[in-house]
Parts: sequence; structure tokens; C-alpha cells
Amino acid sequence: MARFLVLQLARLGDLVQTRRLLSGLDRAARRTGGEVHLAVDHSLAALAARLYPFAVVHGLPAHGAAGLNPLAATGRVLASRREFAALAELGFDKVFCLNFSPLGMAVAAMFPPEVQRGYRQSAGQADKDPLLRLIFRLARDRRGGGINLADIWAHLDDDPVPSETVNPQAAPRGGGLGVALAGRMARRSLPPEVLASVVRTLYLASGAGRVLLFGTASQAGEARALLRKLDPHVRDACRDMTGKTDLHDLVEAVSSLDRLVTPDTGAMHLAAFYGVPVTAFFLSSAWCHETGPYGVGHTVWQAVTPCAPCLESAPCGHGLACLPPFADPGFARTLAGSTKAAPPAGLVGMATTCDALGALCRPVCGEDPTERARAAFRAFLTRRLTPVVADAELGHELAQSSYLETDWVLPPVGRPLAGEW
Repeated sequence: MARFLVLQLARLGDLVQTRRLLSGLDRAARRTGGEVHLAVDHSLAALAARLYPFAVVHGLPAHGAAGLNPLAATGRVLASRREFAALAELGFDKVFCLNFSPLGMAVAAMFPPEVQRGYRQSAGQADKDPLLRLIFRLARDRRGGGINLADIWAHLDDDPVPSETVNPQAAPRGGGLGVALAGRMARRSLPPEVLASVVRTLYLASGAGRVLLFGTASQAGEARALLRKLDPHVRDACRDMTGKTDLHDLVEAVSSLDRLVTPDTGAMHLAAFYGVPVTAFFLSSAWCHETGPYGVGHTVWQAVTPCAPCLESAPCGHGLACLPPFADPGFARTLAGSTKAAPPAGLVGMATTCDALGALCRPVCGEDPTERARAAFRAFLTRRLTPVVADAELGHELAQSSYLETDWVLPPVGRPLAGEW
């Protein structure tokens, strides 16, 4: 009987993006009458059980310790020692630690090194799977890179499910237009004065009967600012839901929409999970080729100014140069579907689809300066990770410059020379 453990100790969006890996493990477990176990933060345990009913969910104290004093933080962990003990008593064929998290790596270290995937502790030192090392090496050029985070996690296993089977193809569900006001990073979101034009245009173009505004209680001011910028007939169709939805309510509302308008947020990933069409805006440090909506039928507007994508933790030294294209009147005309309109310079329209490697954002309008480099990147990884033969003319230079001898001379820690190597 096969038994697998996935340690996903990050936030809502990451939990949703784990679907491809978990689906593949569930398929493997069903063949042998096995089990899939999923460890998440306590706050996400109920949602995880809803999203992945086939998994045995374990709630761990992964979030919220940063503001606690050391004794209180230690107490939270010690209070969960029964859960840790229960995990330690189970034998797992594979343990996937998906986050660079001390707690996750400590849990993974309870098991033999040969079953660990992703991040781990090796000989007392933080270590990562060879695939992660390779991806990190390649990702030094983020503009030329292009693999979705969900696919990185899925390919930590040997037999991921086909990417096109992960999420339903996008189609309207009848519940109107949803608007996610902002993500965790303010500069990755459109301010109310820019978002108002987008909402107005998509509301009129879609013929939606209502508009639902989603956000945390702290974003209620942004909702009010947006409403003040809207025309009266659009404002009258809006319902402000900021601070009024828990995770259960958010799932109920988002899963029934006709479309969700959003930056890179957990709500965006929830919509894609349920096959709700997404219109997403990626700017600043957000790069749709890494964390865009997964599946077929979504639309992404990606800022491609020379400084994008930037480093999330670093201040912007370019005056947020990636924002003005979204405020350009030509963008509103493009959104409205004008056949004569083209997106402003610095903005590319992407349509989401899937290929042998995974999720793919394909440019459909605007000038994408890194399309060729990204095609080479994906061809290289397709040959490395799948049985599909990729374009032989693409990716060979990456192989020459990015592989190290340690990628092929030595096997991963605890694994024999035979097998995947």
C-alpha cells in the first residue's frame, strides 16, 4: 500500500496550486489502496479537506508565530506534538516538503532521506531536491524563464497527471463579475483609480448582472475608493464583500462567478481551481509564467517593461513604471474587444493553455520581448522532465550552461545510482 505525505505550509494560493501534485499522488495511491496525507497550517485545514477530500489532512502550527515571544511560539509547536508523533509513526513512500520552512524540513527529517522530496535537512544542513536546484539556477533569468510553480511541485514526483486535467476548462458559472481588490503586495495590484476603468469596461462588455468586491477588512477603504470612481449605474450593481467572507464563504462566492478580475491572489487560484474564467493583471514582481492562473481559458495582462519582473523584497527604483500601461486609454479599448485597438507598449495579453510540461501563458497581443527565450527554457525542461521530444533547436544552450557535474555524477542523498539517475 503506497502512502504519501505532502507538507504545504504556505498560504491559500500555494495550497490551491498543489492540486497537480496531489492529484498525481492520489492516482498512484488508488492503484494500491494507499493514502495521501496533507499537512497544512491549522487555519487552512478545513479548506484543505474541502479542496482535497481524498487526502488525510493534518493541521500544524505553521503560521502566526512571527509576532509571538519565543516561549509562546514554542508552546504552539509543543501543543501539536501528538500530531507530529502520529506522523512519525506512519511509514511514507514519499514525503514532499514544498516550502523553505524550518517546520516543514523538521517534519520531513523524521523520515529516511531516500523518501524525501523538495526541501529537506541533510546531515544537519538545509538542502533541496536536484530539480529545485536546477530550477533556481535557471530562474536567475526570470524574464526568460517560464514554468508554473504548480508544475515545479508536480514534477518532484515521477508521474504527474497531464496538466490539462488539473483544473476544469474556464466557463462562466452565472454568478456575475467578481473583483479581488488587492493581493498581499500593494504594488502588485491596480490602485482604485486604475481598477475603476477596468471594472467599468468588463462589466459593460460582459453584461453581468452584479459585481462582487472581495478583500480583507483592511481593504474596505480601497473598496470605498473604487466605488467612488465608478459610474452610478456600475456602482449600483456592486456589492461590497470586503471583510465579510471567511474562507468557506469565499469559495462559495468565487466558484459561482462568471469571471474574476484580480491581481495575483489566492482568490485567482481558487477561481481557476473551479473553472471560473479569470482576467488577471500581473505587474511589479508578479510574473504570470511562474504563478499565473492554471488551466485553459484564462486571460492575463502582463507588464513587460524592462524592469519587470522585479524583486518583491526590494524597493522599486523606477517609479512603478509598469503601472502606467494599465491606465492608458488604449488598454480600456483593448479590454472592450475593439478590433482596432492594441495594448499599450509595455503590456502583453496572454491566453492560458497547457502543454506537456504544464501550464502555459501564450502571448496573443502586444510585443513579448522574451517569448523566444521562454520557448527555449520550456523546451529544455520538457526534455528533462517529460517523455515528450521537444524542439531540438531550442534549449541546448541552457543545458550546456546550466547543468553542473553534480547534477548527474552523484545521485540524490540516500538514493541508489539506478532509477531516476
